[in-house]
Amino acid sequence: MTDENKKLLARINSYAETKLADIDPQKVPVSTQLQQLRPIMEEIAAERGVSLEDIFILYMDLQTEASVASEQKLRDELSDINNGDGHPLLFR
Repeated sequence: MTDENKKLLARINSYAETKLADIDPQKVPVSTQLQQLRPIMEEIAAERGVSLEDIFILYMDLQTEASVASEQKLRDELSDINNGDGHPLLFR
């Protein structure tokens, strides 16, 4: 992920933290959550001279990329804890 994309993702996520603070993501449809993010996405689209749809697609791609990276980091940390062999050190 480029630095520019990291900044864009951080900007949208920061906005989301305030706009979606009281929303339970398990109960509220994703479409409703994304509708709450529309103003920041429209602002970014206008700044970049691209369509709202382009920003939406980029955001979804970046969220997926960040999620995969976070999941891999967790796996790596768990592997370190388990000494890399899948068995917790506690049970040796």
